[in-house]
Amino acid sequence: MTPVAGIGDAEVAAGVFLAALGVPLDGEARGRTPARMARAYRDLLTARSFDLTTFPNEEGYEQLVIVRRIPFRSLCEHHALPFVGTADVGYLPAERILGLSKLVRLVEFFGCRPQVQERMTKQIADWLDENLAPKGVGVVVRAEHLCMTSRGVRAAGTSTVTSALSGLVLSDPRAREEFFLLAGAAGELR
Repeated sequence: MTPVAGIGDAEVAAGVFLAALGVPLDGEARGRTPARMARAYRDLLTARSFDLTTFPNEEGYEQLVIVRRIPFRSLCEHHALPFVGTADVGYLPAERILGLSKLVRLVEFFGCRPQVQERMTKQIADWLDENLAPKGVGVVVRAEHLCMTSRGVRAAGTSTVTSALSGLVLSDPRAREEFFLLAGAAGELR
């Protein structure tokens, strides 16, 4: 296994990177920029760990459970620039229900890595399918990508919307419509 570089190595590399781009690192304001930059990227790439907390569905609840507008930040794997947005994550319970905070942690878990939005959306849905075995899953992710808004086409104000559906949320038109309506995406996706 290859040894993992420490934060000190990242600080040195950040300094070399900025210097190669002609960014002066002298003076009080910029002297610690490489260290701040290394810590910022470490934070972008580090998710909090979580344990799956499920409970028996003793009441036999059969309607959608949705947590809306879960904020996240991720890092575009193509440009190493952030993309930020919200996720709406829902499921149709079967035998077990999930602790609601776990949906937030799940979004964070898949966001804190070099990522593309399409994959992240699918990973969240697949994880719920595999670990909870619900009757259906729906995920809608909306994000602004700095690689698109601050460079390249410089399309400020644009957002990207992706979805992943499975089970009854995919196959039953009524469940799909209800999910998109409750997720606030009825006009965005069909």
